[in-house]
Amino acid sequence: MRERYVSICAVPDPGQFEELLSENQELFSLLEAECTRSGELQAKVVLLEEENRLLRNKVDLLVRRVFGVSSEKIDPRQLELLLLGEAVNGQEIPPPPGKIVPMPVPAGVARKRKTRRPRLPENLPVVETVIDPEEVKAAPENWRHVGQEVSDQLDIIPPRFVRSRTIRRKFVPKDNPYKAPVIAPLPPKLLERGGFTAGTIAHFVVSKYCDHLPCYRQSVIYGRYGAEVSRQSIVRSIHLAAQWLRPVAEVMRQEMFSGDYVQIDETPVRYLKPGEGKAPQGYFWAFHVPGGDSLYHWRASRGHEVLLEVVPETFKGQVQCDAYSAYKAFAQIRGNSLGGCWAHARRKFKEALELGDSPQRMAWILRQIAHLFIVETVIAGYGPRLREAVRASHSRMIVERIEKALTRFERSGMHLPQSPSGKAMAYCRNQWEELMAFLYNGRAEASTNLVENAIRPTAVGKKNWLFVGGEDVGWASAVLYTIMQSCINRGVEPYEYLKHALTRLPVMTNHQLATITPRAYAEERKAQERAVRAVA
Repeated sequence: MRERYVSICAVPDPGQFEELLSENQELFSLLEAECTRSGELQAKVVLLEEENRLLRNKVDLLVRRVFGVSSEKIDPRQLELLLLGEAVNGQEIPPPPGKIVPMPVPAGVARKRKTRRPRLPENLPVVETVIDPEEVKAAPENWRHVGQEVSDQLDIIPPRFVRSRTIRRKFVPKDNPYKAPVIAPLPPKLLERGGFTAGTIAHFVVSKYCDHLPCYRQSVIYGRYGAEVSRQSIVRSIHLAAQWLRPVAEVMRQEMFSGDYVQIDETPVRYLKPGEGKAPQGYFWAFHVPGGDSLYHWRASRGHEVLLEVVPETFKGQVQCDAYSAYKAFAQIRGNSLGGCWAHARRKFKEALELGDSPQRMAWILRQIAHLFIVETVIAGYGPRLREAVRASHSRMIVERIEKALTRFERSGMHLPQSPSGKAMAYCRNQWEELMAFLYNGRAEASTNLVENAIRPTAVGKKNWLFVGGEDVGWASAVLYTIMQSCINRGVEPYEYLKHALTRLPVMTNHQLATITPRAYAEERKAQERAVRAVA
């Protein structure tokens, strides 16, 4: 090829030059095709390199989720270092238009320094053991007691099982010994010929749904203390408790949706299905009202039909959730407004920061979101109207600043749609109206962390008992989780409540169920404590 090119340049005759040029036209076409192919190959290499980088980021993120630290906290000093560094690819991040005025923290809201706990709990009963010197024991009349040294230690008495026996004596009148004897009626029980008391059944339920002990493990533990209780008996007793408590959970559901705000989330859990050869996946749907109850609903489906079934048509309030499409479908059918979650948005930017994708920009956005949560911490104890006013004066400008930054970042063209930073910004853009909703509702939270915390016990539990018994009995676990978590939310000891409720339920009517919910029980206990303090 080079020789032909030299021969063409060396020909002085123009006619001969044109003749040679026409003869070599095919050669020039081949050269042009090679150049085009080279450009296509180079573009393909760039595309493959970018795809390879994205796949490496996904693998790195997966490794971090499996083996890394689960906490989402970021050291503020790390953000400062990133913000003070040089801009990536010569692009400067937009500086904040003004400094954020720090929120004044009222004395009543400020976090108090934790007082040091006593070495041993003060409310425990005391068993005293008095030790005297041997010479004093020999002649106590020669010694006078002048003081004592006290040493406390924590001791434990293993569980002790007893047989609770009820004796009903028969009587006949003395003046008519042939008359039919009279006998006191048997007190109402959960099961007519049941072998366990309400306290024992309450212990079974708390052990599984609070302490996360599977039934077979409970059976082994009880056997060590001399009580041979089969796993089947424990399972039947737990199911019996769920049947009695199911109407109470229904009353709690009606009370929850009588308001105008609720948080919703869902979590997967396996269930047994004979004949399948495997455990299919079902879902616990969690509903939570801040400062109130937590409600769980079991279904094998994750579709919006579950929400249409659980949420009554009379509820027209705001639903705060993540970006799952079922919530949008539900809102379109029912006309409810949706609220977004800034914790989910923050999580996307944090993942991009950990993967090194535009670290300065991601750090800047994370810092702005941190300011939002600082405001939320300060106003945690405020009323709805005051919370809405503070958010209008402090949180709104932070949200607007984030929106302007996202617009500028998108116009820069540095963030590919499939990159971690591109996905994070797309999530915010698609959820922007929902993310803004908390500014206009003082009852709403900035995130769904509370309902996710309510889901946590189920996540711990399924690591121990692995799955629910079947699709048709998953409701029992949902009912018992509803009772247990609502007791914890209201500061009620679950065992005490369950023993109280399972003792009273056999003699109650449906109209009295509202007086035995965890909310009613907590209010009753508080009223009793106030009465005791007033007498004292």
